Amino acid sequence: MKIFKGVGTAIATPFIENDINYEEYGKLLENQIKAGVNAIIVCGTTGESACMSEEEKKKLIKYTVDKVNSRIKVIAGTGSNNTFQAIKMSKYAEEVGVDGLLIVTPYYNKATQNGLIKHYEMIASEVSIPIILYNVPSRTGVNILPETCLELSKIDNIVGIKEAGGDISQVAKIARMCGKNFAIYSGNDDQVIPILSLGGKGVISVLSNVMPEYTVEMLDSFWNGNYEKAGDMQVNITDMCEALFCEVNPIPVKYALNEMGYNFGVPRLPLTELSDNGKAKLDKVMVKYNLKK
Repeated sequence: MKIFKGVGTAIATPFIENDINYEEYGKLLENQIKAGVNAIIVCGTTGESACMSEEEKKKLIKYTVDKVNSRIKVIAGTGSNNTFQAIKMSKYAEEVGVDGLLIVTPYYNKATQNGLIKHYEMIASEVSIPIILYNVPSRTGVNILPETCLELSKIDNIVGIKEAGGDISQVAKIARMCGKNFAIYSGNDDQVIPILSLGGKGVISVLSNVMPEYTVEMLDSFWNGNYEKAGDMQVNITDMCEALFCEVNPIPVKYALNEMGYNFGVPRLPLTELSDNGKAKLDKVMVKYNLKK
């Protein structure tokens, strides 16, 4: 039940007044497809799903499915710290035609590893499409241990993990314990090639919002056996990765998209606009890569 191999863009969401700017969102979607990305992840962290209403998320997921129209894969972020809310959103996403689900660990509750297993088991039992676990301890306060991944990998429609914990040793252990049929996706743009070298299947990327062609080429170089080029591209892009995370995601990437000529507005509170220091840092790197409009 593999969902995709390669680059999945964790796409940003443009807001206008109290609504989503679908015109600008559609432009970015089309440019992502044109650039050759393999999947779109809608309503993820980068998409500010935590600051969207249920109705907004439902509307955006359906719009994305309809706009993409099966040209590439669409994966919806449907996680919640409320198991029954996660089930509700997951069932809706399945009904409107997404190819898979990205489900973050329940945040704030501080679930035990057994609680994580029960949470994901229940969600998986209510849908038939593939699920990617999302491990991001810095945001949620809980880490999916490799042993827990092993238990969850035994469920037919839990097919992989977005690993954003930053611990390469943990990634290696997951790969060893779960085997090649359990897909590992890098959740950190500065660790893509190292994770691919451990058997990873791709990246769920912030970087590809602004540099999709570069990100696709980097992974294609690896798949084609040009490991030195892929490694060099990973090393060379670290300045952009650092700039895109100089403040909490998606603050910098929304500023970058605006500077590229999109109208993505500013993040919703409690996130704020990029600071002057952050703008100066990001501007410098964007000029280097000829990204400023």
